[in-house]
Amino acid sequence: MPLDLQTPVKYIKRIGDRVAANLADRGVETVEDLLYHLPFRYEDRLHPKPLSQYHAGEMASLIGEVRGTILLKTRNAPIFEMTVGIKPPGTSNTSGTTTNPGAPDLSHLEIGVSTEPTMEGLLKPPPPQTLETVKCMWFHGTYLKDKFHPGQTIALYGKLEGSRSGNAFNAPPGSTRFKIVQPTFEILPDHNATGEDAEFTMLEMGRIVPIYESLGGKTPWGAKLTSRWLRRVLWTVFRELNEANITADETLPKSLRERLNLPGRMAALQDLHFPPAGTSIPDLMSARTPAHRRLIFEEFWYLELGLELKRRKLRTRTGTIFTTDDNVRKALKQVLPFKPTAAQKRVLGEIVTDMRATKPMRRLLQGDVGSGKTIVALQAALVAIENGYQVAMMAPTEILATQHYLSAKKLLADAISPHTGRPYRVTLLTGSLDLRAKRDARARIFRGETDLAIGTHALVEEKVDFANLGLVIIDEQHRFGVQQRFQLSRKNTGASAPSSPRPISEGLTDPLNSRQGGVSSEARPLSPTDTPSEPDVLVMTATPIPRTLALTVYGDLDVSVIDELPPGRTPIVTRRMPEQRSAEVWDFVRKQAASGRQAYIVYPIIEGSNDDQPELDFAKPSEDDNNPSDLSFRSAAEESASPARATSKSQSITPLKAPKKKARKNPDAPKLRSATEMFEELQQGALSGLKLGLLHGRMSSDDKEVTMARFKRGEIQILVATTVIEVGVDVPNATVMVIEHAERFGLAQMHQLRGRVGRGAAKSFCILLTGSSISPEAELRLNAMVQTQNGFELAELDLAQRGPGEFFGTRQAGLPEFRVANLARDRELLELAKAEAEAFVERPDKTIPRPEIEAVWSRLKHQWQRRYGLVEA
Repeated sequence: MPLDLQTPVKYIKRIGDRVAANLADRGVETVEDLLYHLPFRYEDRLHPKPLSQYHAGEMASLIGEVRGTILLKTRNAPIFEMTVGIKPPGTSNTSGTTTNPGAPDLSHLEIGVSTEPTMEGLLKPPPPQTLETVKCMWFHGTYLKDKFHPGQTIALYGKLEGSRSGNAFNAPPGSTRFKIVQPTFEILPDHNATGEDAEFTMLEMGRIVPIYESLGGKTPWGAKLTSRWLRRVLWTVFRELNEANITADETLPKSLRERLNLPGRMAALQDLHFPPAGTSIPDLMSARTPAHRRLIFEEFWYLELGLELKRRKLRTRTGTIFTTDDNVRKALKQVLPFKPTAAQKRVLGEIVTDMRATKPMRRLLQGDVGSGKTIVALQAALVAIENGYQVAMMAPTEILATQHYLSAKKLLADAISPHTGRPYRVTLLTGSLDLRAKRDARARIFRGETDLAIGTHALVEEKVDFANLGLVIIDEQHRFGVQQRFQLSRKNTGASAPSSPRPISEGLTDPLNSRQGGVSSEARPLSPTDTPSEPDVLVMTATPIPRTLALTVYGDLDVSVIDELPPGRTPIVTRRMPEQRSAEVWDFVRKQAASGRQAYIVYPIIEGSNDDQPELDFAKPSEDDNNPSDLSFRSAAEESASPARATSKSQSITPLKAPKKKARKNPDAPKLRSATEMFEELQQGALSGLKLGLLHGRMSSDDKEVTMARFKRGEIQILVATTVIEVGVDVPNATVMVIEHAERFGLAQMHQLRGRVGRGAAKSFCILLTGSSISPEAELRLNAMVQTQNGFELAELDLAQRGPGEFFGTRQAGLPEFRVANLARDRELLELAKAEAEAFVERPDKTIPRPEIEAVWSRLKHQWQRRYGLVEA
C-alpha cells in the first residue's frame, strides 16, 4: 500500500508485524513517529579527519581498513583485538562518480557533487605502506572473532587512548599511537558490493552519515535494528513519500515560518536524517541547524500555546476573593519576627493582589536558600484565616512538615486573631501519626476547628475534607506532581464564592473594602444555594528554578522571586578537602564546638549498602573511577587570585557539560561511608567527648522531632545526618556543614545543605569532603559550589549537567517529554516560542488564513495529552 504519514509502520519495507509490535512499545506506531526518531550524532564520512589530527582523550570518528585480528585468552576474560589502518593526510582518491538511479528525488541532499572525493575512490583501500594504525579492543569479545577479516572497510567511533608501544621513545614510524576500547563500528560495503549493499552504498560513505539509537531494545533480534538498517528504512520511506508526492502536513502557519525564516516540516526532517553536503558537523551535533531550529520551535510553540490557553481559562473561573482590612494588617504585624526585606514586601504584595482578585491565584514563590519564603507564605495564610477561611500547607517529608508545624506554632504562640479574638489553631497531619490522632486531626479539619492544617501526602487522602478551604500552600513543589496539587485544591467541601463578585480594580484601589456579604468568624459549611469556589494555590520551591523550567513545568503559574537575603547574613566559606585530610576537618569541628558553635555532618546513605534508602537522590557510583583530581585545600587568597575561580554576584558560571559515559560497576570502588556507621566511629574516635546526635529517614517521627529539638536547644553539638535535613531546618548557632562523599551529591542538594548554616551573625563554613576518585561531572559540581553561592546560577548549571528529566533528583511528574527540543540547551528558542504563542492567542496575524488557524487548534487538542502529558491543575 502507498505510504503516508499516518500509515502504520508494519507496512514499511523491512519492518512487518513482529518488529512493528515492538516499535509500538517504544512509541513508534506510524510513519510520522518513525520520522521523528532522529539521529543522536553524525559521522563525517565525506571528509574524515585524519588520525594524526587527533589527541588522546578525544572522541574520534575514523574510517579505515582491517589489517589483522586476534582473540587473546586472559585470566579474567577473553579480549578481542583488531588493528585498523587509517588513511593519513594527503592521501586522496579521485576516480569516477557513483549514482543511484533508484534513489528518491531529494535534490537538497547534494549527493555526488563532482568537486568532492568520489564514491569509488573512497571505497578503495589506500596503499598499505601509508597507513597509520589504531588498535581496537573489546572485552568479552569472543562473538567478534568471525566478524572481521583483513581488507574490510570499517567505520569506528570511540575515545582515543594513548598506546604504550606507539608512544614509546624511538618508536618506529607507523607504530600504533592510539587504542580505542569498546568502540562502536560499522562494516562498510566495498567498491565491489552487489545487490542491496550496492544500492545503499551512498548512505554509508561519501556523505555525512546519521547514527541512531537502537529501536530493538533487548529483544533477541534487536541487534539487527542497527543504524544501517534504520538508514535504509528511512531512505526507502522518503523515496516512497516523494514518489507518491506526499508531503508532511504543515504544522506552522506559513506567514509565521516565513517571518522567522524556518524551513518546511518535511524539508527539515529530510535534512536531519540525510544532511546535505556542506552542513556543519558542529551545528548538527549541537542542534543548531535550520532544520533543528524549525522542529524545536514547533514543539515549544505548541506547548506554550496550551499553557497560554490554560492561563486564560483560569481567569474565567470563580476564585476565593479575600480582603485586606485593618484586622489583616494587625494580624500581620503581630507575627513578623523581624523587619521584612524589600523583596519580601514586594512578593507579599504580588500574592495579596492575586488573593483579592476574582480569579483563583496560581503563583510560584521561589527564592534562594534562607531568603525568607516560609514567613511570606505564613503571612499569606494569615490573610486567608482573617477572612474566615482555612489554609492547607503540604510538605514532601514528615520532618519538613513537622518543622513547618513547630515554626508556625512558635510564630503564632502569642498571637490573637483580631477577627475572632482567639488564638490561631494549627493542626499537624502526617502518615506516621497513630490512627486515633489522624482521626482527631481529620475531624477538626472537617468541622472547621483548624485554621492552618500542615501535613504531608496525608492531606490528599480521600478521608481528608476541609470545611472552608481558601488557600493551598505547597512547599517543595518539585517533589510533587501537578496531579497532587490538583487533588489538594479540590479538597474543598465548604468554601463559597460571594454572591456577586466585585471587579478586580475595586479590590486593588480600596484595600479596606471588605468582601460582600461579610466574613464569618468561623469556617462555615456550604449551603445548597452557594456556588463552590476554587481555593488559591501558592507553591514554593526550595530549589531555585531555571527560567526554562519556569516556562514549561510551571508555565501555568505566575512567578514571584525573593532575590534578597535578610540583613545580617554572612557569606559561607566553602572549601574542598580530600578524605585523606579528614583529620584536619574533625579538628576544625572540635574547635568550633569548643567555641560554643554547632555542626552538621551529612552522609549520602543511612547504613550499609545504598539500596532502598529514600534520602539517596544522587549517591550513584561514580561514572569514572580512574579520574583522580587535585583536591588541595585552597586558601581564600588562592581562590580570589585564580581567574578561573574568582566570582562575583554579577558573574555567572559557564554551564559546561561533561561528556556522558556509561557507568560501569567497579568491585574495587571505595565503599560509601554511612550515617549510622560514622556516628559510632566519630563518637568513639575523632569527636569523642562531644555530644553527638543521629538523624535519618528511618527514624520514627517522634524520634526525629526529639532529636531536632535537642539540637536546637544546644543539647547536641554535632548532628550526624542524611539529607533529611536538606530543607526546613533553622538553627542559627550551627556554623559548620561537613558533607562527606560530596562528589556523590547533586548541586541542588549540596546548595540546600549549605543553606542550613550561615543563618546567624557568626562566620560559617561548608566543607566538601571528597573520595579518592571523582568523575568529570562531579568536578564541575564541586567547583561550582566553591565558586558561587548564587542558587540560580547553580540551578542553571545543574539543569545543563543533569538534564531536565533528572534536575530535581527524581523524575518530575508533569515534565513534558520532547522529541527534539532540550530545555537545558534551547532556552533562546523557548523564549521566542512563548512570545509568539502569546501573540498568536492574543492577536493572531490577519494574514493567516482561517483554515491554518483551525488546523493549529486541532493539532494542539490532539497532541496536548498524548505528547506533553500535562494535566489540568
